[in-house]
Amino acid sequence: MRFDSAEPVAIVGIAALYPGVQGPEEYWQLLNAEFPASTTSRATRGLDDIEVDVARFGIPPAQARSMARMQILMLEAARQCLADAGHPGRALPVERTDVITGTCFGLDRQHANALRVEASRYVREVERAALSAGADSDSARQAAEELRLLLARRLHGSPHDRVGEMASTIPARIAAAFKFHGRTLAMESADATSYVGVAQAVLNLRGGLSDAVLVVAGQRRESPLFARALDAKGLTSSTSHPFATNGTGSDSGSGLDPDSGSGLDPDSNSGSGSGFVLGEGVGALLLKRLSTAVEDGDRIYATILDCSLRHDPRPGPFAASPSVGLRHSTAVGSLRTAAVRPETIQYVECVGSGVAHEVCVELEALAALHEGAGAGSVTVGSVKDRLGHTFANAGIAALSKVALALHHGRIPPQLEPADAVEFTRSGTPLRHAGAGLPWPPGEDGHPRRATVHGTSLTGTLCHLVLEEHDRTDSHGRTGSHHRTPDVEAARPTWPTQLTRLPGDGPTARYAVGSTASDAEPIAVVGLAGWFADSPDAESFWEAIRSGVSRIGPVPESVLDRDLYHAPGALSLTHSYTDQGGHTTPPTVPPSGLRISPSRHASMDGTQRLALGVAAQLLAGRGTTVPHGRGLIAVGTNLGLSRERRLNAESSLQDLEDTVARLDALGGLSVLQRKSLLTSLREHTGPPDEGVLPDLLDGCLAGGIAALLANEYGLDAVPLAVEAACASSLAAIDVAVGALRAGTADFAIAGGVELACNARDMVLCSALGLLSHSRNAPFDAGADGFTPGDGCGLFLLKRYGDALRDGDEIAGLVRGVGASNDAKSLIAPDVAGQTRAMERAFAQVDFDPSAVDYLEAHGTGTKVGDRVEIAAVAKVYGGAGRVRPLEIGSAKSFYGHTFAAAGSAGLLRTLLAMRARTLPPNTNLHNLNPALDLATVPAAISTGPSAWNRRPGRPRRAAVSSFGTGGINYHVLVEEHAEHMDGSR
Repeated sequence: MRFDSAEPVAIVGIAALYPGVQGPEEYWQLLNAEFPASTTSRATRGLDDIEVDVARFGIPPAQARSMARMQILMLEAARQCLADAGHPGRALPVERTDVITGTCFGLDRQHANALRVEASRYVREVERAALSAGADSDSARQAAEELRLLLARRLHGSPHDRVGEMASTIPARIAAAFKFHGRTLAMESADATSYVGVAQAVLNLRGGLSDAVLVVAGQRRESPLFARALDAKGLTSSTSHPFATNGTGSDSGSGLDPDSGSGLDPDSNSGSGSGFVLGEGVGALLLKRLSTAVEDGDRIYATILDCSLRHDPRPGPFAASPSVGLRHSTAVGSLRTAAVRPETIQYVECVGSGVAHEVCVELEALAALHEGAGAGSVTVGSVKDRLGHTFANAGIAALSKVALALHHGRIPPQLEPADAVEFTRSGTPLRHAGAGLPWPPGEDGHPRRATVHGTSLTGTLCHLVLEEHDRTDSHGRTGSHHRTPDVEAARPTWPTQLTRLPGDGPTARYAVGSTASDAEPIAVVGLAGWFADSPDAESFWEAIRSGVSRIGPVPESVLDRDLYHAPGALSLTHSYTDQGGHTTPPTVPPSGLRISPSRHASMDGTQRLALGVAAQLLAGRGTTVPHGRGLIAVGTNLGLSRERRLNAESSLQDLEDTVARLDALGGLSVLQRKSLLTSLREHTGPPDEGVLPDLLDGCLAGGIAALLANEYGLDAVPLAVEAACASSLAAIDVAVGALRAGTADFAIAGGVELACNARDMVLCSALGLLSHSRNAPFDAGADGFTPGDGCGLFLLKRYGDALRDGDEIAGLVRGVGASNDAKSLIAPDVAGQTRAMERAFAQVDFDPSAVDYLEAHGTGTKVGDRVEIAAVAKVYGGAGRVRPLEIGSAKSFYGHTFAAAGSAGLLRTLLAMRARTLPPNTNLHNLNPALDLATVPAAISTGPSAWNRRPGRPRRAAVSSFGTGGINYHVLVEEHAEHMDGSR
């Protein structure tokens, strides 16, 4: 079986949840409705009136109360999308169906949880302020208790809060609801989020990693802070006019002459052009390879011929690319890849941000691209006229619109004010959709075609080419298989085959994946890390060799023990441990970067830590940064602490009226109440007097990767990946896929999280996940994990490119397996973990007996350790193993660093391989006999030992990461052949 890396991808299912809209039919009606251009009330309405029956998804009421509203809406969007595609009547390949979701900024449950934890501090300050204002001690104490109970009722604390708030729980819940066992991950790349999700889906399908991908993206105005942060950058407006302009032109250094015949004069109008209205919406697309969709008899809305991403790295505050030239070259490259001539494009779905200079730049690039077409022959539009800017959902909204338009053969009307850009002026090829019109057939027998443009305020550009599906062929053939390309385009193919998976089950199991000889190894040509008190890779390795844990008491400045530490019983408000692998992020930017102190201080701690680790990663390369097109994928929590904290502080400031009206303070005079509020402000901070433009940058999870790209001038698409505790390896997986597909020439991937904070420690304690002492993986007394802080990043290239460039190679990534349990969100599952391991081995030319060392997930929970070793025994046990498999876990040294856990494990493994030393474990006093290591056989050592290579074989290892939601990743690595010699 072979897969064509340029095979069209079919859109076979659509869901649309927007204010007043549920489903593709209602969405199509909205797109074709005519109403005054000044009517923007729909864009400002929310999704609160959409009712969802969570019981149909098997969610108990107790858990539903702890779920983010976005989880519920995305579950419903997934259901509607699958139903639109005929599911469950039309079966899906559940073993190979992926779920990719996209959100941006914090979710409501994250805000509520952060506020609930921070409220303890505020309540204490209210009691102190009441005393200072003249209240007696009983009244002050009663006032504090009254406020605490009021907030507890409002914020609904539950042991399930930690799971319910996570962005990665959304795809995991969808997978569990519909029994999908493929990859599950959440992504964020600012307003390019859903475009990046679709691009990832296309790669997975064309690479043979999956047979169907459900992409779901959504945006709500989860807090006022989101809109205020956008407004501070001058991006928002009270009206939604995508093509309005106030006369601001584009940059002159774009590489294209704005007066080269485009016919657009950005100084000809003086309209509004002030920005966009922030809308809400959740959408979904079900995607398949076209050949699969035809074979399955699916209704096909449209096909995606290409999905290209580029990035414009610009140091400083985040902003959309101002380059006409880059937009033009991105479109040219995308059309060339799709084998389509620009003159065959009939419709362009534009970004249409309404930000004046962005509108002019986009239209100049379009006019230049289509300059060979006749005047007014290319219709342009933007769905933002109906929905406003739905941010993370913007790409799904645009793609759904164009797919429906191609399917119905009609271009929807475009609603614009009178002062919009005059598209037909001076012979420009662009024209306004106006009142809508039938979509004529393509000339010279070409199918109807359209392009979709997307941008990100971090600098990313997106370009997709869509084509109608040929429904006239009744013999199962498709137009894509026999259509004549318009231009010659290089189309590398990656042959794949059915590979029998290891295992002794009653039924043989197979995976479709690249054959061992075709799956090019991915070289790790740089590595760097910072965990706990080890600020670089060298000190990290020295700490591991020493056998001494780096876990200790978390500083008082991080965990206020009077407020949050209560050893003993579980609590919704306290942590029963004060231990962690804490680190303090850098307070100054890396040398050589022109980041102002104020901007650096406004960043989230994870952004500053990742920036510091990136400096180490690239420092050894001198002034030569990676060249070519790249990708930066960083595993992290999609709700950053800075955004949660600022939202909590803003919400607490709104409580002043509530505090002043507390019954317990009824005896205070008006003057005393005023004194109380004054004292409260002194301790909690003054009321917010404004939001700076830098605020938004410090609240974007995808901003971590964007900072690295922009400040180091890397032409690399940035994105954040959340797959719970497997986030780092999910990021590695994304990077490996892009490199093998040829969409990236280099990648920086890894993970970062600062898990040592009061919020996470309280939430994890409430669920009983934390150890009462210290992380002790595989020990008989293991009782949970200890949180840790850290970041690990890796520079990756295709093996052949690394050899060509003379890079030092730290190791080779040979295979990455991923799966979802599709069962419990919390309890680990042997079958799910086994599935991920087997899928990794389906990509390589060696079997499990050839692996010397396993860097285990090793959380230190009794159930988790036992299940993991049971899964290892199923895959790694049996004939062929001549010596025990060594097993270890970095968590015994640095704690569980959540999203960064996989990067800690991979860093430890590669450094051990370089040192030819099997790494030790610590905090292991009595091996848990229930693990039954003899069935593998395996060994867990407490001291370092020589890693002897078997004759004729490189040293090989595996790294596992398993996340909440049943998310499993398994990576196979081996040493570079030049490190092999006859002596070891």
